[in-house]
Amino acid sequence: MNLREHTEEVERRTLSPRACLAANSKGRRVEIPPCPIRTCFQRDVDRVMHCKAFRRLKHKTQVFLQPEGDHYRARLTHTLEVARLARTLARALRLNEDLAEAAALGHDLGHTPFGHAGERALNRLVDGGFRHYEQSLRVVDRLEREGEGLNLCHEVRQGILCHSSAAPRADTLEGQLVRFADKIAYLNHDIDDAIRGGILRAGDLPRPLIAQLGDSHGARIERLTLDLVAHSGQGGEIRQSPEMGQAMAELRSFMFQRVYANPQAKGEEGKAEDMVALLFDYYHRHQEQLPGEYQHILEREGCTRAVVDYIAGMTDTYAVQRFEQLFIPRGWMVK
Repeated sequence: MNLREHTEEVERRTLSPRACLAANSKGRRVEIPPCPIRTCFQRDVDRVMHCKAFRRLKHKTQVFLQPEGDHYRARLTHTLEVARLARTLARALRLNEDLAEAAALGHDLGHTPFGHAGERALNRLVDGGFRHYEQSLRVVDRLEREGEGLNLCHEVRQGILCHSSAAPRADTLEGQLVRFADKIAYLNHDIDDAIRGGILRAGDLPRPLIAQLGDSHGARIERLTLDLVAHSGQGGEIRQSPEMGQAMAELRSFMFQRVYANPQAKGEEGKAEDMVALLFDYYHRHQEQLPGEYQHILEREGCTRAVVDYIAGMTDTYAVQRFEQLFIPRGWMVK
């Protein structure tokens, strides 16, 4: 028995009957020889963490556009917090931690520059709309490794696709809990960043929500996590108590009113949307300027698909640089 087989045997003996065992995975689109050390889901954790799209997340907006300060979340730090919370939930429920972590690490790989502002811009421009969770799946299936994709397991791919409330529910409990981990993480760290940025004060949160969810970042995450653990697994799904689900919905509504639609916090997002729209139009008219890897997509899947893939993959800083090079005139220099 090699190390992978030993781990698979430990999973069979220790995980919940409702857990997705690595040995029972539905497999990959292209079969590969098994690793002697890592299970298939452990292998997918590594594949995601070592890909280029994952590294680019450190320069993509979470909530605040290019904030001045070292402690605001970017898309990468958000992803790491979701992955950590997903593992905690999976361990508490005796589910497969590696599957939950792999899906959590990949869930936002398709997010645009400038956060949801970039997503809104592409959604308006593309026939049929643009959804970052679908783009995340496309990144791992089609765009990474020079077009070969990461060839992830079926269960990891589904967990990535289904992390959004707008998507279907995942078949595995591990995929379902990633959806909750994402919501719990972003609501609470967005409160933390909004307080840091002076958009909120701790006392601004509605008192009934403070009483129910807690008066600190850690307390809120703990109560939401404990509630999820206490009520999940029954009926084969991950779920909250009705009371805690309502409280989280009210907290989300409060955040939309006070932060996500706040002119002080979001006043620059219109400019970001305009920038994305101008880049989209430019590359539609100048297809020859798309980088080489997108020329292949252009030939096989058409101009819009290639342009969307290119823009969605940009970091905030790269998008600004491209915009300046294409649209901002430079002073004439004597040679």
